[in-house]
Amino acid sequence: MPSLSWANGKILATPGVIQIEGSGGGGLVPWAQLAGYATEDEIAISAFCSRANVKNFQLDSCGGQLNLYDRLEVSFARQNFDVEPLSLTLSQNIIGFKLRVYGDLIYSDWPQVSLGMQHKMLNTPEVAYSLNAKEDSGTDIYLAASKLHLGLLAGYNVLWNVATRYTKANEMGLLGFGGPDGDGSLQAEVSVAVLLNKHLAIGTEYRMKPDNLGLQESDWQDLFIAWFPNKYFTVTLAYLDLGSIAAIPEQNGWYLSLSGAY
Repeated sequence: MPSLSWANGKILATPGVIQIEGSGGGGLVPWAQLAGYATEDEIAISAFCSRANVKNFQLDSCGGQLNLYDRLEVSFARQNFDVEPLSLTLSQNIIGFKLRVYGDLIYSDWPQVSLGMQHKMLNTPEVAYSLNAKEDSGTDIYLAASKLHLGLLAGYNVLWNVATRYTKANEMGLLGFGGPDGDGSLQAEVSVAVLLNKHLAIGTEYRMKPDNLGLQESDWQDLFIAWFPNKYFTVTLAYLDLGSIAAIPEQNGWYLSLSGAY
């Protein structure tokens, strides 16, 4: 059994940031990396708060993560979603688990691969049911692969992540799960980042989403910049293009996330 040691073993910035559903990764997409800097003989604790502000909606998400020996990540997130046209707030809790099943982000020949789940429990189901959602809770299951290529682009390090997610969630679950036009499907997610130096990364993400309610639910994308001044603190800023939310188009805006790790 590995001994208890607090995390400091990984290279700065390699764990990524914290995703809006609480998992380690990018802002929109969970990556194969586990949150925090724990190696195989260390434990890491992380926490985050994020705000996404688009034309008619605002999402606040806060939570924490526990990384056990770079093998298992346990996470929790609470999301509050302000719907300005209706002057109401939707909320849900998300419990996540991520298991590293193969490889290392840098040192293995093939990408690091992780299997994850996010169990979502909607606390405000009335709006979801009024839109014909079938359930007020659901579990997303995803498989993610990540690889960091040292010096790949004109000497800069390049990281990519691809994931496939099985989900019933409408707008991540904030509008319930399933509906008249679908009750579970596979969706693809992609991220690419370039590390300009050991403290700064820029990149983009794309996340496909189902349209179970027939509201023309859009795929999501972002352009982000992440600053890693040290291994204890991270700041992420992104431009968001979320398309239509609840049939209201042109939901573009900004995202800010602060996270800390120990």
